[in-house]
Order: sequence, then C-alpha cells, then structure tokens
Amino acid sequence: MSGALSWKYDGRNWPNRDSSRFVSAGRIRWHVQIAGTGPCLLMLHGTGSATNSWAGLLPILRDGFTVVAPDLPGHGFTSAPASSRMSLPGFATAVADLCAELEVDPRIIVGHSAGAAIGVQMTLEGYAEPDWIVSLNGALLPLRGIAGTVFSPLAKLLAGTLIVPWLFSIRAADRRVVERLVRETGSRIDRQGIDRYATLARNAGHVRAALEMMANWQLQPLARDLPRLQTSLLLLAGKRDRTVPPHFSQEAGELAPHAEFRLLPDLGHLAHEERPDAIAPHIVDLGKALTRFGTGRPAQRTANPE
Repeated sequence: MSGALSWKYDGRNWPNRDSSRFVSAGRIRWHVQIAGTGPCLLMLHGTGSATNSWAGLLPILRDGFTVVAPDLPGHGFTSAPASSRMSLPGFATAVADLCAELEVDPRIIVGHSAGAAIGVQMTLEGYAEPDWIVSLNGALLPLRGIAGTVFSPLAKLLAGTLIVPWLFSIRAADRRVVERLVRETGSRIDRQGIDRYATLARNAGHVRAALEMMANWQLQPLARDLPRLQTSLLLLAGKRDRTVPPHFSQEAGELAPHAEFRLLPDLGHLAHEERPDAIAPHIVDLGKALTRFGTGRPAQRTANPE
C-alpha cells in the first residue's frame, strides 16, 4: 500500500535516465542524476516533486556544470528515512551526507520551492559554501494567517494515517486530478510533464513522504536567520505563481543581505518546467562569472539591490 516507486517499471521512461545512479549515504538509498563537467551545481526540487522537475533544465546546464540532482528523501526513487528526519534540518543534513559521499562541493545551489529552503539551511549550517544560491519560487518564509496555523498539524495528521496517502494515490489515477493540481500552481506544463507527476501521485509512498515533509516543515527559524546569510542569493519568482506568490521572494530578499530579486512574467510556480530555456540563462551567467573570476561574491555589494 505504501511501497516505493519501481525503477524497473516506473523509471522506464524517466527523464535524463542515462544520468541516473543509486547511492547509499546517511542510511538512505538515493536516486541521483549526475551529468556534465565544470563547477558543481546542486539542484534540489520541491515538495512532492522529484528529478522529473529538471527534465528540461538539466540537459541545458550540463554543458557548463557538473549537475548533481537527487530525489529528496522519500520522494521519487529515494528511500524514506524515519519521520523525525523529514524536516528542514533533517533534509539539509541528509543532502550534506549525500554530497560528502559523492565528494562534491557545490559552487551553486539551485532550489525550487522547498528545495531553496534546503539550500539556504545547508549554507547557514556550514554544510555547504556555495558562491550563489538560486531560489526558484523559493518557499523561504512561513505561511501567514489560517494556513500557517493549521496546515502543519493537518498534514501531520494526514501523513500519520496510512489510508490517506493510499486513497489519494487511488484518486490520482484519474489524470484530470493531477492536471487540476498542476494548473492551480499557476503553471502550464506539457503532457509528458503531467504524466510524470501522475506517476508520482499514484504512489502512496511518495505521497506519504510529501505529507510528512509538509507536516514537519518549520520556516520561522529560517526566516529569523536569513539576515546572517552571507552567500549571494538570486531570487527568481514567477508572476503567476499561486503557490508561493512573488511577494514572498521579495520579502525574503529584503531580509538577506546579498540578495537580488527578479520577476518572471507569464510564469507560474513550475516556471523552470514551463520555460527551462528562460530560466537557464540566469544560472549560466553565474557559471560564466565563476569561470572568469573564480568566485561569485563581489568584493563590494550593496544589500537588496533594486
């Protein structure tokens, strides 16, 4: 009822499959995609997604970077740790363990939604020392109002009930359910993208991991610590994002001392899946600066540039 995805069956047509490998680190069996040559670029997807999220972006970036893109714990084809480790600090530690096992030192961390929070947390904890963090519609600040008050306890309750992830996965067998969920993010992705999310959503183990992650996700400490982030932070926000509206990225940029905010017109929460060709140049430019100057942090920089 809550079995993991099968690489043999569910992974037959997985995007960028030729870059996939399985690695054990920190008592987790990871599915990770590694491709390209150049400075290490660590890519961290958001809640409920997996490496499918980078289907279009990874092939572009592999020309200038060594791209390392894992399925987060419990997501996709990566095994799930104990529920107590399904938290922001737990995920930051787990990804750090993976990087140590792979012997990689990320120069740039690209995180989508909750993945951006993981990248920031890793940096604040000293697990990584990137020159840049790129936040794609990053979930860096806690929800406000009633959603912030009840969502985590509700997710915790649902995740603790085995029948709920199973029932959701059964309902997700109807492709229209998945199409509606994606549409509600403010994004429009192609049929193949919908099919991959349907594969994930039909698996009760993946759904349970996403619920447990949301149940244990606490962003108040991260928001409190953003002012001490010394790494350059590039905040890309889709104007049509209905999941993490752009003003959250703007406000995060006002807290971080070395932040730049860029608004992406006509794109939603899954901006990098809608238009990977529009997102890639922002990251490629950082890679060029790394190659040219050897570091991404300017000697002098004003906080919160306009």
